[in-house]
Amino acid sequence: MMNQPINLIGKVILAAAGCGDPELITVKAAKYLQQADVVLTDRLVSEQIINAYVKKSAEVVYVGKQHNNAASVSQQLINELIVKYAKQNKLIVRLKGGDVAFFSNVLDELETLIANQIPFEIVPGITAASGAAAYAGIPLTARGYSTSVRMLTYYKQTIFSESLWAELAATDDTLVFYMSSENVTAIVNFLTKNGIANDKLLAIVQQATTPAQKVEVYNMYSFNTLEQAPILASPTLLIIGRVVALHHTFNWQNNSNENIAYFKRIETETA
Repeated sequence: MMNQPINLIGKVILAAAGCGDPELITVKAAKYLQQADVVLTDRLVSEQIINAYVKKSAEVVYVGKQHNNAASVSQQLINELIVKYAKQNKLIVRLKGGDVAFFSNVLDELETLIANQIPFEIVPGITAASGAAAYAGIPLTARGYSTSVRMLTYYKQTIFSESLWAELAATDDTLVFYMSSENVTAIVNFLTKNGIANDKLLAIVQQATTPAQKVEVYNMYSFNTLEQAPILASPTLLIIGRVVALHHTFNWQNNSNENIAYFKRIETETA
């Protein structure tokens, strides 16, 4: 009797690319990229990472997602691509910006992997809050300023209750808002309406850890008096709390020409 054919199936690596600076990828993620047959990559992953670490024979598929962007790739299609390539017995790296566990649709993909009995591994990375805070010189839990951090997202104005806004205004925790730049005025309005302390400042960090990083610090109540809210580049992170005051003292990057030249050199070397 002839042996039955073996149904081979590939493996999926859910890997994080870090935030912005291409050198913030982990060694483990870089090694998997060098071995991958297929890379499914997010919108915010640095092109320098793809050029530096993905082998030339690999297939790179761009599956960027962005709220309110019609050109975004649906989660359903991403799930289907994962299954399709896994059934071809390929090593797939699903490459995500930041870290896979923070405001990432990793749950949908994990459920797809389990449902289809596809082997997988999760490789963590540096999330945007860590990268933005470090490059802005804002220790998120500085002693005497804050002992805890809350990571939040406020992409639409119906997901927080009045009681939650009151709690957020009263807490001494540092608040970090992901994917909330379009609603920064609403966030400030809700917190000031609920009496947030005057010494809790707002830092708006645009394109964190990149040469284009820009940090603007506001008093929450003064922000309300601006004639026009600032136009923010993507990605933008909001940090709110007493720790923001430390930015003035510990802002080591400061968008200096020296640092911009350094990043340009790194980009050239990895191109």
